Amino acid sequence: MGQAATLPCRKGGTYVTELYEWFRKFLNECPSGLITLHEFRRHFCNGTVGKESAEYAEQIFRTIDNNGDGVVDFREYVTAISMLIEGSTMEKLRWSFKLYDKDKDGAITRSEMLEIMQAVYKMSVAASLTKPDPLTAEECTNRIFQRLDKDNNAVISQEEFIEGALNDEWIREMLECDPNTVKMERPVTGHTVL
Repeated sequence: MGQAATLPCRKGGTYVTELYEWFRKFLNECPSGLITLHEFRRHFCNGTVGKESAEYAEQIFRTIDNNGDGVVDFREYVTAISMLIEGSTMEKLRWSFKLYDKDKDGAITRSEMLEIMQAVYKMSVAASLTKPDPLTAEECTNRIFQRLDKDNNAVISQEEFIEGALNDEWIREMLECDPNTVKMERPVTGHTVL
C-alpha cells in the first residue's frame, strides 16, 4: 500500500524509538493502518484551531497522499513528517511547492497560490500564531508572483519557486512549510493528535 518511499535514516536508538512511537499513535488513531481525509481533517482541526484549519488540513492531506489513492498510510505519513521536521531547506521547499500546486501540473497559478494563502492566513489568525499581517492573502499572493514569476507567464514553476524562496527571506518564510509555525495541542477529548 502507498507509493514506494524511503524512510529517513538517522542513526541510533532514539530514531527507532521515535518511529515506534509515531507508529503506535498512528495505529491507535487509525487501527486500519490508513488515514482518510475525514479522519485527518478531524485530528488536524482538533489539534489546531478547529474548523478554521480545515481547508489547510485538506491541502496537507492531498500533499501527503503521494499516490493519490485518497488515504494516507504510515509510510506516507512518516516520510512527510520526518521531512518537514528534519529535511533540508530544499526538501521543504519542494514539498511546499507540491502543497501549492493543487492540480499537480508542475506550475502554480495565482488562484492556486491564493487559495492556500487564504487558508493559511485564516488558520494563523484564528490560532493567534501571528498578529494579522498588514498584507491580505491577495496582497501576499500578488507580491509573491511579482517576485517569483520571472518570465511573466502567470505561473510559477518549481525552479522559480525554489530559486525565489532561497534568494528572498520574506518569500521563504511565506512559502516554506515549517511545522514550528503550527501550534499543535492535544484535543480536550483525550485523543492523541497525529
